[in-house]
Amino acid sequence: MKKFSIRLLTLCLSSSLLLLCSFSMYPPGPAEAKATQKSTWFWETPLIENATPEILDFASDQGVNVLYLQMNRDVRPEHYRKFIRLAGRQGIEVHVLGGAPNWALESERHRLETFIQWTAEYQASAAPDERFAGIHVDIEPHVLGEWKTNYDAVVKQWQNNVRYLVKEAHSLNLPIAADMTFWLHTYKLPDQSMTLSSWMIQQFDQIVIMAYRDSAQNIYNLAAAELAEADKYGKEALVAVETKSSNEGNYVTFFEEGTAFMEKELSKVTALAGGHASFSGTAVHEYRSWKELHGLNR
Repeated sequence: MKKFSIRLLTLCLSSSLLLLCSFSMYPPGPAEAKATQKSTWFWETPLIENATPEILDFASDQGVNVLYLQMNRDVRPEHYRKFIRLAGRQGIEVHVLGGAPNWALESERHRLETFIQWTAEYQASAAPDERFAGIHVDIEPHVLGEWKTNYDAVVKQWQNNVRYLVKEAHSLNLPIAADMTFWLHTYKLPDQSMTLSSWMIQQFDQIVIMAYRDSAQNIYNLAAAELAEADKYGKEALVAVETKSSNEGNYVTFFEEGTAFMEKELSKVTALAGGHASFSGTAVHEYRSWKELHGLNR
């Protein structure tokens, strides 16, 4: 009986060792290798003054772990501090959000400087658990008239302003991410040395590819080129979808299909894009329209 117990113990230890070795022989799958980010944009910052619990509860229920909160100087710092502190308790990072098409122009550099100065002053005045965890910018100069009439000049100014933003963000020890149209890789720098998207990807710590379509395959198809560029440069990339009604066509948004269908498609996007080293998750534009659509039970 004693010998049997010893043999049984030896067998169990050997089996455990074999099992442990088998796990170490194989790398973890994509889902195990890195956490998946799920983000949304929050543009109506004054609402945090009175609706913080409601805002955060919905975000948490939808699996959001990064929220882009627009900088609004009319909202007092104490409201930001409370919002960020409570968001952290629900596992949600808050990144300060800013941007406009004219942020690409050097004549508007003062707007960028104001944004950075406000962020720096806020960070210095806040407790560690009340600080922003990153900076997020939405600059889409393709809507400017100059994009068509003076492309080279606009791009050069955009590059200079991006250099400024990245330098200042990193001086604050904050990562900086940017929204990017899915077709930016079809444009070249003025000197033709590389695609405009490649240059932008190299500057930022993360990009959010606005691949606004309402089916997983089409979403991935739009994002694939810039995901590949992000792979090349070792940068992170999210794939974003739209929930607002669009006059560009029903295929641009999940407004018609609803949030349940959207979540299924986002799961498929994650599977399709998971082979890209750069792929870090998904983003939903934007909080208010997402919440309203969810309330329609569609």
